[in-house]
Amino acid sequence: MSQTHPLTTTTFDLPGYRVVKSFGMVRGIIVRSRSIIGNIGASIQSLFGGNISLYTSLCERARDDAFRQMLAHAGELGANAVVGVRYDATEIGNGITEVLCYGTAVFVEAAP
Repeated sequence: MSQTHPLTTTTFDLPGYRVVKSFGMVRGIIVRSRSIIGNIGASIQSLFGGNISLYTSLCERARDDAFRQMLAHAGELGANAVVGVRYDATEIGNGITEVLCYGTAVFVEAAP
């Protein structure tokens, strides 16, 4: 489901590479709502306890979309890597959630 990029990291360095230029912060923002059908299905799943896979899937898709938007933003600036990647989520209304993925866009070269 979720994909990653080989030159992204939650740390501020990439082993084997050196940062030669920083482009600043980049981000991807997704706002998603739960459908009435999804809420009904999740309510049924919650009766049995455990993982509510409908919500897990929705959250995973939102994070993946935000991540891809962040990578696109970095690419538009000329970056080939993003360091310090983080996620944040905020409920902005009943059943409406914002997912933010952000980091620092950089250009890296292989370390000598």
